[in-house]
Amino acid sequence: MKVRFLVLIGVLIAVAAIGAALPAVADAQTAKAKAAARTAWGDPDLQGQWTNTTATRLERPDDLKDKAVLTDEELADQNRQAAARVDQRPKAGDTGAYNNFWLERGNLTNRTALVMDPSGKLPPLTQQGLAWKAARDEAKKNSPADGPESRNLYERCITRAIPGAMMPGFYNHNYQIFQTPGYVAIYVEMIHDTRIIPLDGRAHVGAGIRQWLGDSRGRWEGNTLVVETTNMKNITSTNDSSSLVFGTAGEKARVIERFTRVDADSIDYQVTVDDPVNYTKAWTASIPMSKLDGGLFEYACHEGNYGMHGILSGQRAQEAAALKSTR
Repeated sequence: MKVRFLVLIGVLIAVAAIGAALPAVADAQTAKAKAAARTAWGDPDLQGQWTNTTATRLERPDDLKDKAVLTDEELADQNRQAAARVDQRPKAGDTGAYNNFWLERGNLTNRTALVMDPSGKLPPLTQQGLAWKAARDEAKKNSPADGPESRNLYERCITRAIPGAMMPGFYNHNYQIFQTPGYVAIYVEMIHDTRIIPLDGRAHVGAGIRQWLGDSRGRWEGNTLVVETTNMKNITSTNDSSSLVFGTAGEKARVIERFTRVDADSIDYQVTVDDPVNYTKAWTASIPMSKLDGGLFEYACHEGNYGMHGILSGQRAQEAAALKSTR
């Protein structure tokens, strides 16, 4: 009996010791996790390979009106619609494009839109923005392939500009973030754009310098990397769909991005586009980034260039046929 009692006392003491040690272990693990979320020089650590692939659309569909969040039943229905929407296999009389096998559709969340302000929809265009869109649509209809410059920058494998380079929608929406003291670099798999963002407080370049990806400057606000980009090329003056489709590239535009490491597997990414020339107010989208399982691949991006001869010669053939029919 005494032996059993002594054993019981020993077990209770051991359990008490373990219980007392658990908070210390938990605290040590939390401290280790916090330390791991910092670079060797003390900045919040955003490094790694990430993806923002999603089936959630930029704007809320009209049939969902003011509904910000889907029910489980509505989510299942929207998933079916998303699968059909992205399936671009050839149809009768059409060359078609990719089907679901080739596309990284990503998950559809309960959110009905990536745009969170204003209210799931991009704001209305200004009068100048509307005029440019009308001119662009007319040029695409009447002069879709006068020359290579008639085709958009994305198709020509040049760039998706800013904020387009950070927006999901097709495939290869993967990114690798590198950090050094004083710099953050973002390598974009789609069209192999690379953004180099200084953090040393330097001023933006002069107004006369315009770049496809603009001129980015970063700073830390707590654990959030804030990146301000200006000096975008004014591609709204060309027959190009890259601007108002993916955001803006107006000369007076300003794009503010916020990267916050939430945990080991996710970054909260938000982008605000302020383009007073083309939009009546600024808009903000929230596009979560998830840890990418695997590396990035070379995105050679040659299809638009390889097919340019066919695109232009096809347009010449259509013009010749139209001319012949009028004689």
